[in-house]
Amino acid sequence: MSSSIIPSVDVLSPGANLEAYIQAVSGIALLSVEQEKELAERLFYEEDLDAARQLVMAHLRFVVYVARSYSGYGLSEADLIQEGNVGLMKAVKRFNPEFGVRLVSFAVHWIKAEMHEFILKNWRIVKVATTKAQRKLFFNLRGSKKRLGWMNENEVKYVAGELGVEPHQVRLMEGRLASQDEAFDGYNDDDEDFASPARYLEDTDSNPADITEFQRQALGQQKQLQAAFQQLDDRAQMILQRRWLGDQKSTLHELAEEFGVSAERIRQLEQNAIKKLRKHIVP
Repeated sequence: MSSSIIPSVDVLSPGANLEAYIQAVSGIALLSVEQEKELAERLFYEEDLDAARQLVMAHLRFVVYVARSYSGYGLSEADLIQEGNVGLMKAVKRFNPEFGVRLVSFAVHWIKAEMHEFILKNWRIVKVATTKAQRKLFFNLRGSKKRLGWMNENEVKYVAGELGVEPHQVRLMEGRLASQDEAFDGYNDDDEDFASPARYLEDTDSNPADITEFQRQALGQQKQLQAAFQQLDDRAQMILQRRWLGDQKSTLHELAEEFGVSAERIRQLEQNAIKKLRKHIVP
């Protein structure tokens, strides 16, 4: 069977005229049990794409019905329907007529899954639900509340028990649902928008001009250091390399034994080399 089942672009995409779309899909005839079984068997056993198209078309009105149950999230109903249609097509592709259930009972999971994913991605700029418990709370908490306003302790415990989550997770999600996105730069272009986050969340250490200047100075100092290092004699270079620049740093006594001098002499040579480097580096 083909990886995609597309009955018609116009039917799957509500477009600008949502009411016309709803009227169109509502006029598509429903399938009887026998008709649905016959089409499902043709699709499952014979990979008949026309049967798939008919199964999808006959259930588009159900996607509209499900989409309307999520109208309280402030998202476009047309977008929800389109996402639900994707879920419907996935369900039709996976439907086995031997399951002994109607397609609508099987497809509701796939339809809602696509709508849930769309809602979670678009409801807020920052994701409000990532774990299984949070997703369950996100889609059930408002329906579980018995009144407006913040829940009291007894209500929190009741909801937590009903949904099988911890009470603190209920409180956390209640706060997230009550929050609103805020524009970082504010909503006005003038200087009167003092409450915008850009006014009090400015990072003074992240000024692009300052960062560029710091990097330029660091590069210049690095080049000066390299030039000064090349002016040292071989022994001084080796001592500094072994004492400060290598992965395995050597001790004064190890270098003293290697060069056949005292540890104090190695320390003096090290200090003299460092002084010469400092003279060549402009602060």
